[in-house]
Amino acid sequence: MPGSSAAVPVPTAVPVPEPPLAVPEPPVAAWRVLRRPLRFLGSWWPWRCWAYLGSGFALGYAVLCALALLLGLGVLLAVAGIGLVLLVGAVAGAVPLGELERRRLRWIEPEPVADPHASLAGAGAAAWLRTRLRERATWREFGYALLLGVVFGAAGFGVLGLLALSLLLVAAPVIVWALAPEPVMLVPGEAVAGPLEALGGTAVGLAGLALAAYAAALVGGAQVKAARLLLGPREEDDRVLELTRSRIRLVEAFEAERRRIERDLHDGAQQQLVALSMTLGLAELELRRTPGAEGTAALVRRGREEAGLALAQLRDLVRGMHPQVLTDHGLAAAVAEVALRHPVPVAVDLEVPRLPGPVEVTAYFTVTEALANAAKHSGASRVGVAGRVEGGRLTLTITDDGRGGADPGAGAGLAGLADRVAMLRGRLTVSSPVGGPTELRVEVPCSG
Repeated sequence: MPGSSAAVPVPTAVPVPEPPLAVPEPPVAAWRVLRRPLRFLGSWWPWRCWAYLGSGFALGYAVLCALALLLGLGVLLAVAGIGLVLLVGAVAGAVPLGELERRRLRWIEPEPVADPHASLAGAGAAAWLRTRLRERATWREFGYALLLGVVFGAAGFGVLGLLALSLLLVAAPVIVWALAPEPVMLVPGEAVAGPLEALGGTAVGLAGLALAAYAAALVGGAQVKAARLLLGPREEDDRVLELTRSRIRLVEAFEAERRRIERDLHDGAQQQLVALSMTLGLAELELRRTPGAEGTAALVRRGREEAGLALAQLRDLVRGMHPQVLTDHGLAAAVAEVALRHPVPVAVDLEVPRLPGPVEVTAYFTVTEALANAAKHSGASRVGVAGRVEGGRLTLTITDDGRGGADPGAGAGLAGLADRVAMLRGRLTVSSPVGGPTELRVEVPCSG
């Protein structure tokens, strides 16, 4: 109609569903592709398996010779004392071999094998050796080294021998043509007349190549299973790791609860005692102005003094639970404050940055416990506290010139500190010969 406008419908876009994204197939190990024989033979897997077994044969032969030499000389020279060093070297050498094998395994196994060892970043050679010899994973790696040198090396040599023979048979016509008119025998006692007659050897060689490929995949699969069993983490290792993590969580929860109690005491009971002391002081002033109230004023003064003593004890308790200076300024400032209040002169040499909370708390209470022991039992005239962070590890050393003879097992103090340091994957060592000096050393990882 004239003078009117009609609403024109606007076409709406119809959403077109996007095609689903193509999800790539997960990598498949060599021996699992054997279910599709033709696909396996036409892939790179046979070549990778042959390369893996070839390098394994060379490595296994070298490992076998090294083990035979070290173990043999170790047994012969055991009386002289050198043999023990060689035996320890044979076992410790399995650790880098295990790391190499876990890397080499990626040639035929897409899924990596995890390292079963605990991290020892920054540890010295002696500490590394002591820790590795105590780990079950090291002895499993030593067992794998024996299998590699004796079993898998021999199996790899057999597969490589079959591969070499098959390649010679495949190339038989070319060999016969190249050597003519010299007679060539593919079968002992029967010479081949010409290249065409050698084609039978080529057929046998092709079958041998297929057999060598399947054999390499099967041997490689058996070696992967053995490597996962001996070179990877065990279920009990996972349980120990989870137990360690749970203990660390308990320590952190305990520390958080201790800080909460410290705040409650600081903001509650301590403030109430301050108010009580001030009130008693005001009451004492009023009583002094009142005639005949000297006795009552003396009692109020005595109550104010006792309140002041209780306040001082409470402040020491709060400071001992978790010093505020540790939270605000770090380990070096907290230790310096403790040293100023210590009855024995303390030389502090701490050059450390701010550290994770659990590390700082553990280091602080280790220092305070060592200083308390030096003041109570050692008879020392001076104490030294030194600390550095190197290679991601905090190293603390507390020494005194006392009489020595400290026994960590005699009391719960140092034993408890050793347990606490162990929860952070660190270690605490005490050297205290009779006559002194006494040295307490703490090493704690600062991360992870």
